[in-house]
Amino acid sequence: MDLNKLTTEKRNQNTMNLDLMSSFEIVEQMNKQDEKIALAVKKVLPNIAKVADGVAETFMNDGRLIYIGAGTSGRLGVLDASECPPTFGVSPDMVLGLIAGGDYALRKPVENAEDNKQLAIDDLKKINLNEKDYLVGLAASGRTPYVISALEYGKTLGCKTCAIACNSNSEMGKVADIAIEVEVGPEVIMGSTRLSSGTAQKMVLNMISTTSMVLIGKAYENLMVDVVTTNEKLIARAIRIVKEATGVDEKIAKEKLDEANGSCKLAITSILCSCDIDKSKQLLIQANGHIRKAVELMKNE
Repeated sequence: MDLNKLTTEKRNQNTMNLDLMSSFEIVEQMNKQDEKIALAVKKVLPNIAKVADGVAETFMNDGRLIYIGAGTSGRLGVLDASECPPTFGVSPDMVLGLIAGGDYALRKPVENAEDNKQLAIDDLKKINLNEKDYLVGLAASGRTPYVISALEYGKTLGCKTCAIACNSNSEMGKVADIAIEVEVGPEVIMGSTRLSSGTAQKMVLNMISTTSMVLIGKAYENLMVDVVTTNEKLIARAIRIVKEATGVDEKIAKEKLDEANGSCKLAITSILCSCDIDKSKQLLIQANGHIRKAVELMKNE
């Protein structure tokens, strides 16, 4: 294994004297490194958009988005998957995150798991990976055996596949249908890919999950219209969302949300279309969950 070829494993010339720096100088160098990340992500936006389109299509065909990775990359996949249900009101089974070593590895390192190719196949079999699913492999190095094996197995099933790495011309990228390779350069601490590489991967995952959810109607304007009202803060947010989307006062917003059993989408559609909740449900079914399309349908009736 020749790590010298990986930019994520090279030494950062700007931090050679890191251990001699003051606390301010250290955080200043980290900040300078972080400034480069958004620009690196910008270079791969076309491929990120392609993946988001593919994931949206997968959702519309009853498929799932599956993230799989090891270490920091695996944890980031699990994090993004776990945030989709409360944000977009989707089933916990719609976006799944798998990490080498299982849930134990979320808190404790299981470093040897990333070299186990069969483990990846076993993990995917446990969730019944199939041709409807979109499989996204995550590894800063782009060479993790667990992730490469997962992508290879996914392709044998007919899954759409994507590799997200922080080195160009990665081994993972050669296996996947689409490669998103964000070159952030050497880390502040050599090889510590939880830093710039981790930030870059988090940014890419934010874009993929958010964009695909917007494309399937999980947002109206820039409002989170399928938010799940499971606590006081989210109930207050739901009321505000209805008010922002429709211009009604708080009293009417609360009343409509109660009629809609807490569904912002139903409440908003009901107000904008001047119809009852049952009619709103019908319109949204016809519009595949898109409020704007539901309003247009009502106008054309």
